[in-house]
Amino acid sequence: MTLEQAGDDLSVLDLNGWFATNGRDFLWRRTRDPWAILVSEVMLQQTQVGRVAERWPVFLDRFPNPRQCAAAAPGAVIELWSGMGYNRRALNLHRAAMKITGDHGGVVPSSLDELLGLPGVGPYTARAVLVFAFEQPAAVVDTNVGRILARVAGHRLDRKEVQALADRALGDHDPWTWNQALLDIGATLCRSKTTQCASCPLSSYCDWFAQENTPPDPAHASAAVSRPQSTFEGSDRQGRGRLVDALRQREVPADDAAEVMGWADDPHRVKRVLEGLLTDGLVVRDGDRLSLPE
Repeated sequence: MTLEQAGDDLSVLDLNGWFATNGRDFLWRRTRDPWAILVSEVMLQQTQVGRVAERWPVFLDRFPNPRQCAAAAPGAVIELWSGMGYNRRALNLHRAAMKITGDHGGVVPSSLDELLGLPGVGPYTARAVLVFAFEQPAAVVDTNVGRILARVAGHRLDRKEVQALADRALGDHDPWTWNQALLDIGATLCRSKTTQCASCPLSSYCDWFAQENTPPDPAHASAAVSRPQSTFEGSDRQGRGRLVDALRQREVPADDAAEVMGWADDPHRVKRVLEGLLTDGLVVRDGDRLSLPE
């Protein structure tokens, strides 16, 4: 099916009824506060929904707006990020808060270009804030939506094609509901390894379903569709996380970094990973002491 055909088919589909009955209820779906939405989207980038549901209100209680986040030490934001993983996101969120405060008067911007200018904000997050905070007509494409659209079209899509199809499918729909519905369909019905096509409101428009889900899955290797992550156990990410977790509690002597990271017998790896943390700004060194940034 061509992108034009797929987009035109989906543009006439009404998902309001499906979402009213089947849509998931999250706290961040009950607000239109742009800062709260930005925080939720940054958290959701690489963390399971259940964990975000726990940490999101805690974070906003401490940093309810960009000004208060910007006024805090970056280390304080990293400390509050405990348990979320990918600590660089916390640092980027702090940097975004500083830019919002310094360049936008403390108000989260409402244009795509300005949102893309914030640290850590990519095409998906920028469009998500436009839609879910400002209810502007934009189509968001994450891994779930990318998978759906490739299957509807019946072939692999590159990044430009998947965004073009999403834009065309949005049409004149209410952007908030339409995008939330697609995200939920991808998360609950049109999953990576299992599908519930009989319950999916898109099945009548899906080229892959019409082909009886015959392999290969067109979502495989399509743009925006996530690849399996590398094993965490024994990875650099694990060592980085161990050191940052320790620094949330106390300063760490530089000579103890190898033991804290779990690589006492691999000094070259410790040196390389520590240099990366220092370059990223997640860790600072003062003489022989390591700490979170102040």
